[in-house]
Amino acid sequence: MKKSRVDCGRGGAKLISVHNLFDGIFPELPGEAVEEILRAETFRIERIVSRGQSSPEGFWYDQQTEEWVLLVSGSATLGFEGGRRIDLKPGDHLLIPRHVRHRVEWTDPGQETVWLAVHWIRGS
Repeated sequence: MKKSRVDCGRGGAKLISVHNLFDGIFPELPGEAVEEILRAETFRIERIVSRGQSSPEGFWYDQQTEEWVLLVSGSATLGFEGGRRIDLKPGDHLLIPRHVRHRVEWTDPGQETVWLAVHWIRGS
């Protein structure tokens, strides 16, 4: 992490931290790694790192929040209740409305799959 002082005009100088989304990714992952990188009252942003992980058989995410997901690197397949599957490659992103049941069907076992997920409550 880098820290820089930035002149903000009226408010004087402020300390700004610069982070890198790819820092702290370990070559061997015992399971999917979820790290909250920013949280506010109405939203949270997570970095998720997978390497061959998928949702357990019969498990479905059924979230109280809207979720926007960006696949930053790697590749993955999401499955949705009703049988729809979506293959994702770097740069693909989608909005998953709240209570849309979904699961991770597959992530590439040969490389890290890095996701950025933003969760929020509609109307916030």
